Amino acid sequence: MASLSPASKKALANLRAFRPPPTNYYKCPLARRAAVLILLFADRRGDLRVVLTIRSTGLRNYSGQAALPGGKADSLQETPFYTARREAFEEIGLAMSDHKLPIGYEVEHLAELPTNLAMTELGVRPCVAFLKTPPPSPRNQNPDAARDLLPKLDAKEVAAVFTAPFSNFLRERDLDEEARKTVPGEWYKGSWHSWHETAWRMHQFFVPVNPSSVFLADHKPRQPRVAEEQLSETTGAEMLPPKPQSKSPASKSAQSSLQPPLPRSFYKNADDPLQQPRYRVFGMTARILVDCARVAYGEEPEFEHNSHFGDEDMIERLISIGRLSSIRKEGEILTRDVMVQAGRAKM
Repeated sequence: MASLSPASKKALANLRAFRPPPTNYYKCPLARRAAVLILLFADRRGDLRVVLTIRSTGLRNYSGQAALPGGKADSLQETPFYTARREAFEEIGLAMSDHKLPIGYEVEHLAELPTNLAMTELGVRPCVAFLKTPPPSPRNQNPDAARDLLPKLDAKEVAAVFTAPFSNFLRERDLDEEARKTVPGEWYKGSWHSWHETAWRMHQFFVPVNPSSVFLADHKPRQPRVAEEQLSETTGAEMLPPKPQSKSPASKSAQSSLQPPLPRSFYKNADDPLQQPRYRVFGMTARILVDCARVAYGEEPEFEHNSHFGDEDMIERLISIGRLSSIRKEGEILTRDVMVQAGRAKM
């Protein structure tokens, strides 16, 4: 297995030891269950990187946006991790079993994070896994996942597979000094926005890419699956904003002024996303990565953020008032009135 840095070893140990609180995921009907895969691997320096995708430009919703591999559950018997692995296989060709991976590679299920709630009322369970690289051998003296595996992934529903430095999702600027000097743009932008009178932190990360970290699909996009299209509404920025982080009145968060809700144009890519020196990661995907990094590295980010993990409490409250039913009604969204009603529900 590739040599891991001390920080990476500790991060993996923290994820293995993480025990999420009781989840309301299994209280959701099948139509409301989805999962995403946070796939980590070690680079040549032993630091952890995470695998992401750029959604195909041929998709009807959120085309060209960065997302974690994921999708909706196919049956009530599926675990979130099985759903995430199956969707990763269907989207980027990551084999479902280790013996179908390149020789010596293995996927270890590390942890699951608290369930997130999408604005379309889907419960999205983040599942964390580690892609183990094999020890050096005569056949492969210098195993490298980015070289040996990722370029071979058959991207069926995405335009590109790319990787990002995992610990950087706790930082305000690029950890890679070379990227700071040579890649135009900055790593992080964030702002507080109002969402039905709730403070919500919008994270935007701009991941520098190069030929060793991005792998383009070599085919034309196909017609998207129904399940994939439904999950697409959860992987972008339209998610249920969590409660604001509790800080003292003198903190930066308390001094931040709320901006209006983001316009629809914010979620669209005006330019070809694959031709940019940095790929934008934002919304639910960014929030999930920040929370996962918080667990892994045992520290809080340098930037302001919402403090709690996931939306388990709100999911339970919505269920108690009859939302998250098995029948999805056209145009059903989380309005301010619904949120107020759920907030008043007795638990």
